[in-house]
Amino acid sequence: KQTRVAAHSHVTGLGVGADGVATPVGGGLVGQTKAREAAAVAVELIRSKKLIQEIAGQAILLAGPPGSGKTALALAISQELGPKVPFCPMVGSEVFSSELKKTSVLMEHFRRSIGLRIKEVKEVYEGEITQLQPEETENPHGGFAKTISHVIITLKTTKGTKQLRLDASIYESLQKEKVQVGDVVYIEATSGSVKRVGRCDTYAAEFDLEAEAYVPLPKGDVHKRREIIQDVTLHDLDAAGVMI
Repeated sequence: KQTRVAAHSHVTGLGVGADGVATPVGGGLVGQTKAREAAAVAVELIRSKKLIQEIAGQAILLAGPPGSGKTALALAISQELGPKVPFCPMVGSEVFSSELKKTSVLMEHFRRSIGLRIKEVKEVYEGEITQLQPEETENPHGGFAKTISHVIITLKTTKGTKQLRLDASIYESLQKEKVQVGDVVYIEATSGSVKRVGRCDTYAAEFDLEAEAYVPLPKGDVHKRREIIQDVTLHDLDAAGVMI
């Protein structure tokens, strides 16, 4: 779901200090200090690794008259837990649909709210690009136009350099990422997917003002095993066709 600007978009947290006492105005909330302090206790219980097994699968019920701040408190709790914890707001009008059953809509929102952290160790090539040279060949279908047969790329780290001969499809991925010499990239060895990390910080003094993200030169070898951590929801896996 896309984040929309709503009545509670200004809420950034519970506004509770380290001593557990809520300030009258804080985190975009005003008043309801007792409720905010109680919500802060719930946040600490969720964060505590020792109690996570005991409270897993349990729910928090916020009860009160309209306009008392229930939705604002729920959003504040999610803001305190961080962006990696899924938060899925919904309104009653979303449940009523002529195409889907109410149970299907509710199940979808439940699965949007359940997050998974997937850790995967992959072999990658990571470093600063010092050479990016596409090699052309004659078009097998005839004509005067030439096609890219492969690309020669040299990656540099603090420990050394390595030259790679990559397939033409990977060169298309490099072009989509707008990769050029001086950029830091990592390429997955199994899938061949390319990700541009940023511009190497050795080029930071090229311009006085620019909107470029500079990253340090990668350490270690060019070819390494890297742990990739992905935060997804059950709905993301449903959309990808993964059975779980």
